[in-house]
Amino acid sequence: MASNILTTARVGLRPPSAGNLITILSIDGGGVRGIIPGVILSYLESQLQELDSEDARLADYFDVIAGTSTGGLLTTMLTAPDQNNKPLYAAKDIVPFFLENCPKIFPQIGGPFAEIIKQSKALIGPQYDGEYLKDLVTGILGTTRLNQTLTNVVIPTFDIKTMQPVIFSSFQVASEPSKDAQLSDICMGTSAAPTYLPAYYFQNGDEEFNLIDGGIAANNPSLVATGEVTRQVIKENPDFAQIPPLDYARYLVISLGTGTQKQQFPYDAKMAAKWGVLGWLVNNNSTPLIESFLQASADLVVFHNNIVFEALSSVDNYLRIQDDTLTGDLSSVDLATTENLNNLVDVGERLLDKPVTRVDTNTGIVEPVVGGGTNREALQRMAQQLSDERKLRELNYKGGEVL
Repeated sequence: MASNILTTARVGLRPPSAGNLITILSIDGGGVRGIIPGVILSYLESQLQELDSEDARLADYFDVIAGTSTGGLLTTMLTAPDQNNKPLYAAKDIVPFFLENCPKIFPQIGGPFAEIIKQSKALIGPQYDGEYLKDLVTGILGTTRLNQTLTNVVIPTFDIKTMQPVIFSSFQVASEPSKDAQLSDICMGTSAAPTYLPAYYFQNGDEEFNLIDGGIAANNPSLVATGEVTRQVIKENPDFAQIPPLDYARYLVISLGTGTQKQQFPYDAKMAAKWGVLGWLVNNNSTPLIESFLQASADLVVFHNNIVFEALSSVDNYLRIQDDTLTGDLSSVDLATTENLNNLVDVGERLLDKPVTRVDTNTGIVEPVVGGGTNREALQRMAQQLSDERKLRELNYKGGEVL
């Protein structure tokens, strides 16, 4: 079984103790809206390739990549090894992968009675059987396990039997061997969104898991990821030597959302007051109950991160990219029509040129950062930081030791 090590035993990114930063990439859940961070990730990786080499991959630069639900699937795509010990997918392959497979994961119902059929299915069981998704991830990932990822990963799920979050973390496989599960099982568990896909059961060793969507615990997993790193610092993991537990000036965090319709205000108390089970589960091509849980979870994490990085004067080390202006079909997590999927690609591309935003910790309102430039410019800046950090670690790490 692997020991409590960081990426020094994986793709070759030297430990944070050899550099200045701890680098974290976090990807929210959101179903088909995973296309949006897919566009952003493709751009970030292209910038790293321009700075270093065409072979550069995101897993070469981040100490931790965290993802929930669709973000968990993206995480495994970026970190699971191929036969040459390189990531199975380059970031540029993510969007084509979603365009091809989302319509099969979420097959659409056509005809004049489509909405009635959809509502009826939501009342008696999951809208989709998940069989295609299971075959897909199993075919791609095979028997690859958590300890084999090319950098550390953190993927939240929720166990419906124990009523507790279950975090599949590379940092925990040594102390909790049952967490060293097959990546295909982890992907199915974190993606099992209530009302959309069935809960997922698997057994690893003597441990049983009864999992549903990780968004129930942490739709924005950035806080879980930083918590996992902090725990390693407290445990005096040598890869984090001489790093104070709460020194957020040493963290570089890129957190990618999958879009929301917060500026649309599709519901209000008068509407919700009339809803029964059906209204909360299916309404205006979305699921208000699930969406509310996921949005509240994600927003609280954003608010916390802003406060912490602001209090420690390190706001430039935290970048949250999110589009709050989605409307109509774009806000759906399962509308996998060709038109909607292509429109989500457009959303991601436009998001690159929108201004960097930050939550006002007094009002809770997301506002453009004065002088912050665009998300594209911020990613260019952070790509340079990531490149410089990797080179610094290489310089300071010789013969298996930090100089």
